[in-house]
Amino acid sequence: MRATLRWAHSDLRTHRGEALFLVLATAGIVMSLLLATALFGYATNPWQRTFTQAHGAHVWLHTGSSTDLGELTGVEGVEAVAGPYATSATTLSARGTRASVELRATPDLPRVGRPLLTSGRWLAPGTPRGVVLESSLARALLAGPGDTLTLPGDTGRVTVVGVADSPENRYRPGEQPGLVWAMPTTVAHPTGQVVGLRLADPSDTDYAVQRAVTLLGAGAIGEVSTWQQARAEAQGDNRLLGQVLGLFGLGALVAAGFAVHGAIATRIRGHLRDISVLKAIGFTPGQVVRVFLCQHIAYALFGALAAAAVTETLGGRVPGRLGDAVRMWRILPGHTVAQFAIPAGAVLFIAATTGLAAWRAGRVPPVPGTRPAPTARSIPLQAARPAAHHRTVAAARRAVRSLPAPARSRGALSAVMRRAVDAGVPAGLVLGWHAAVARPVRSLTTVARLALPLVLIVVALSAWSTLDRFHREPQKIGVPAALTVHTRQGLDDADVRDLLRRDPQVAAVYPGVEVAALVPGQTATIALRGFGTARSPYPFAVAEGRSPRASDEAVAGQGLLDLLNVRVGDWVRMTVGDQPQILHIVGRGIEPENAGRVISTSLDTLRENDPRVAPALYQLRLRPGADPHTVAARLTAAGHDQLDVHAATNPADALAPLRGVVIGLVLVLALIGLVELLTAIGGTIRESERDLLALKAIGLSPRQITAITMTATGCTALAAFLAAAGAGVPLALWLIDRQGVSSGIGAGIAQSPPLALLVLLGAATVLGAAALAALPAARAARRRLADTLAAVA
Repeated sequence: MRATLRWAHSDLRTHRGEALFLVLATAGIVMSLLLATALFGYATNPWQRTFTQAHGAHVWLHTGSSTDLGELTGVEGVEAVAGPYATSATTLSARGTRASVELRATPDLPRVGRPLLTSGRWLAPGTPRGVVLESSLARALLAGPGDTLTLPGDTGRVTVVGVADSPENRYRPGEQPGLVWAMPTTVAHPTGQVVGLRLADPSDTDYAVQRAVTLLGAGAIGEVSTWQQARAEAQGDNRLLGQVLGLFGLGALVAAGFAVHGAIATRIRGHLRDISVLKAIGFTPGQVVRVFLCQHIAYALFGALAAAAVTETLGGRVPGRLGDAVRMWRILPGHTVAQFAIPAGAVLFIAATTGLAAWRAGRVPPVPGTRPAPTARSIPLQAARPAAHHRTVAAARRAVRSLPAPARSRGALSAVMRRAVDAGVPAGLVLGWHAAVARPVRSLTTVARLALPLVLIVVALSAWSTLDRFHREPQKIGVPAALTVHTRQGLDDADVRDLLRRDPQVAAVYPGVEVAALVPGQTATIALRGFGTARSPYPFAVAEGRSPRASDEAVAGQGLLDLLNVRVGDWVRMTVGDQPQILHIVGRGIEPENAGRVISTSLDTLRENDPRVAPALYQLRLRPGADPHTVAARLTAAGHDQLDVHAATNPADALAPLRGVVIGLVLVLALIGLVELLTAIGGTIRESERDLLALKAIGLSPRQITAITMTATGCTALAAFLAAAGAGVPLALWLIDRQGVSSGIGAGIAQSPPLALLVLLGAATVLGAAALAALPAARAARRRLADTLAAVA
């Protein structure tokens, strides 16, 4: 045991930098996996917990105010019914902020779909104008218990008495109205009603919706929302962050395992004589294996424990979503198990890859094999050269002829290398290239191990470039308009357009309407939109096919194509109230809203089917350099409280924490790459010790010998980068587009890194590798002759 510890201590002193990088890389990997687990829990458990505690309804049906909903209690599979509740669509204002809301007359605290109060109290007859706000709406309005909110046109005021969580759809400005529970006296003029259905079997949701629509009639249904949609919306961004962290964490773990395997294999080749001595003095193969295995398990264990400690103590202090996720994760049931299982799994994986390499050390014989004696080879020289050039060429060729037989037998100078020597390329560069390609199998293995973290870095940079594209070119990812304007009922379309066009920073105005439509089978509702006219067509972001040009043509989102199991070129039928609408899908648009369950056509097409359709909203495209918030404030003032103006929501805004995640992942992957580079440099120097005598004997200077190692390392890094760029860019585009398809946005959003950034990454990789090899190569080249003889004896 004492000899084992002394060996491990000596090896640690010799490879302190490599050991430090291994510990830091392991810590970064384990931290990424822990944060990914926290984000997954944060995305899934809070909504599920709220749904369970609220005894949530699986289906919410919005209907007209005169529809009889009493028969829904007899629908097969319905366990309980919430409501019906009278509703009214309006807006509330507070501190200059306005939000579209749905007032829901709820005098008593419901048993199904019960709001979970987070502050304040529930409604009481003593406060007839009191309201309870859903928590996301309260955050948007910066309102809490005791605040007063204003109804449109100063028609009245309401007082916030409470704030509550709900498992229903969250408030989204310009897309989803906020939920407000109020007394029936506040909802004096209801425009509709809503009823919730709690099912005995949640998997029967589609069947229950179909039965309810059949019972009530398609014309009575205004909108259908299900628990799956609410859950997907609540999980959305957090789940994506968790997927990114988990994917890169697992990839980095595999890369670290290969890096450790390569480091041990290289170290074994450099310590064959020492291992033979250990066996000669009585070490068993098992003891030799344990020396390497215990040493690297200790590195991994130290890094994993450090990552777990940092995540547990400091993770909750990180500002933003990551900190919230860690704090929430601590109170979830599986936290303790994951806190131990993830570091343990990472350590076991590294131990497995270490054991494969350490097993080779146990098979080293006690007596090293003999090396064949060198033999000379003649390489013809061209005579017609100047004397200085002749000496350079001769020195390079003598260097190859003078190498020991094992080194030379790995491959003589190729025709390209001979021409490079004849052209006057320095001997150090030619011999360095020769050293990099002389062992094809070993060189390819090193290139593959180094390329793996570089591939993940290229994927991370592609994710960064995609986010930049969302901000730089929003019109190409489904957000062509900067502002959305909703109008009060009764306003004339021509007057509204004239008001909007008078603003000097408004470049184009596109009138439109959005309604809920029942899909075939009547199992769900989708968003049917009519934007633009024949004279002013709407600039749809089309990723496949073309934009609608003729009557009855439309573009659909990926979520709708998946829901209906159709593709571009098909005809689809849907129902809007009592009116059927048949559209020809001529293109697939990029739709970041409503999970892609959107079909869009022109406003003229909807008017052909129903002449009563009038614009209810307007999409505004602004001039370059215009500030959307400034223009929105100016239009709101000019509309005299008759316009509800919102800045368009960019899907990249919710993914802002992803940039910090990408930076952290790149640093972890860079540490793994450094470990692999140190391993490659150490192996190159050890294997060139026997060649060092010959190189010095023919007159190569220490600087030229150093250049050989630097060139060999640089060529290996260049080959790894080229392989990583060739494989990483297509892989990144595929992964990002697959994520877009799964989220309903659709393929076509991925953006590869700019060529300049890839060139910069390649230059940093090659120059960094060469610089990293300079110091150890220079030390080896300046070793005393006696030390070199002792090393190769």
